[in-house]
Amino acid sequence: MRPSDLKTQSQITFLYYPDMAEPARFYEEVMGFELVDAQGIARIYRVSGTAFLGLVAGDKGFRRPQPLNAVLLTVLVNDLEGWYSYLQARGAKLLTGLEDRSAFGLRCFFVEDPGGYALEIQTFVRPHLREIFQPQ
Repeated sequence: MRPSDLKTQSQITFLYYPDMAEPARFYEEVMGFELVDAQGIARIYRVSGTAFLGLVAGDKGFRRPQPLNAVLLTVLVNDLEGWYSYLQARGAKLLTGLEDRSAFGLRCFFVEDPGGYALEIQTFVRPHLREIFQPQ
């Protein structure tokens, strides 16, 4: 048997927080992610399709929160400027302005969640990449 014979169905990225209250509010009320499961020590949100984000109580989960995390959550959107204006108006901690990253075929900006994790909000400008990552 090969890995290609063993199909995957979904993906969940878990982030760890000393206190989940503000991150939960951010992902529910500001980002608008759908809460699909509240497990007590964890909350799981649908980002899109079968891509999920989990918030975990840092004192109870498999890992522990770190002072500075190397995790970057990238969220692909069709209206980058609209998201930038929306998050700016909601008082989100914007780390950058709108950026053109032509070497990668994308445009993006960065924001920080209340627990210190960075999010990259991006859109691909190359048609073949949009077809793969942002199907209509």
